[in-house]
Amino acid sequence: MQIKSKQVDNLQVKEYETRKEMGIDAARMASLKIQELQKAQGYVRVIFASAPSQNEFLEGLIKDPKIDWSRLEIFHMDEYIGLPTEHPQSFATFLREKLFDKAEVSNFHYIKGDAEDIEQECRRYADLLKEKPIDIVFMGIGENTHIAFNEPHIADFDDPLLVKIVDLDEKSRQQQVNDGCFLTFGEVPSHAVTLTIPALISARYLYCMVPGATKQEAVYKTLKEPINSKFPSTILRQHKNAILYLDKESAKTVKKCDI
Repeated sequence: MQIKSKQVDNLQVKEYETRKEMGIDAARMASLKIQELQKAQGYVRVIFASAPSQNEFLEGLIKDPKIDWSRLEIFHMDEYIGLPTEHPQSFATFLREKLFDKAEVSNFHYIKGDAEDIEQECRRYADLLKEKPIDIVFMGIGENTHIAFNEPHIADFDDPLLVKIVDLDEKSRQQQVNDGCFLTFGEVPSHAVTLTIPALISARYLYCMVPGATKQEAVYKTLKEPINSKFPSTILRQHKNAILYLDKESAKTVKKCDI
């Protein structure tokens, strides 16, 4: 497996030939960190992204027999408003199908996107996050550089909230169609609940998997643009323990510009 490594500010960047190699190695490194933390502290609190960009990583993680899933407390980072947790397009369903139906997961906290009082649901989920520090976030980057659903027009690096309601911009909604999650743009919900940027970067370790040609512009901006909330993913460059995993397709524009 050929791996090209560099560092941009604090952010470690690893490039692989294929997205499968990327997923396998990211899962290997994540598993080692989980095992290390479980040995040191017993229980580990983790946040997972729900997106096709995570497929190869999640597949590699679920195959690792050394992870004790019963000692993971799991959160997800966003959910559509109006979709029940069992809806086929909900992010809760994505994680259930990719992970929890295949592993002995006993402690997963769902964001209830169909709650009667969404503001109260945000407060409930924030209170869960506050109980203890988050150890690890497994994440991706959107085509418009969003992380979770912190869109460029509403992202706040100093957000006073941990969980909030957001409106999704058109590029994010179209990405859900491009990724095959919805058949048409009109089917994609216009609002969601998201963990905020402070909630995400509070984690001790960040693993960010971003494969595919459709992400090359976002990767370029992540590494090249000034660290600014107009490009939410640029905040990764300030984190002390963050790794960005790319394949040759998502790294194309970066390579052309010799970053």
